[in-house]
Amino acid sequence: MGDFTQKSVVKSAVRKLATPIADYTAFSTLIQDVLDSNPWGCTAYESAGIAKPAVEKSKEAYAATIVYENAEAKTVGSIPVRGPTMAAVNTAVTQITGIAAITTGMGDGVSASRDSSEDSFSCTIKAHASNGELYSVTFKRDSVTLSSYEADSIRTGLESWADMVAILA
Repeated sequence: MGDFTQKSVVKSAVRKLATPIADYTAFSTLIQDVLDSNPWGCTAYESAGIAKPAVEKSKEAYAATIVYENAEAKTVGSIPVRGPTMAAVNTAVTQITGIAAITTGMGDGVSASRDSSEDSFSCTIKAHASNGELYSVTFKRDSVTLSSYEADSIRTGLESWADMVAILA
């Protein structure tokens, strides 16, 4: 039998944020800025004959929780809501909280609300470094993860950029 031979050294790194990103608006602004301004100096490339941008979204996930509280402000139930966009999540939350039968089913005097500080959102951006490497940067409310990179210059470049972005401290 043949042996496996290492072909590359793929790394990952995580930056935990001192303070979670405040809300979806701040998160969305950050992601759009990365896509618009390409702050990491990435380059466009071609894959299977198709032109690809230097940076592009490759995966997104959004979630919220509807909380049902009684008159003493005690949580008696919850419903998680997940969707492909925050707009879809917001629509679902509005629809669900508007269904009186669900609220009534949770008990007498119960009310439904959304604690947006508990919303979660993530977006993975695929990037093409000028040295030809493809890597991913995943933004979440409380962290940024760099994955599938080999050159340390990619990590140091991302660190330098993140150091200048206030919400990524």
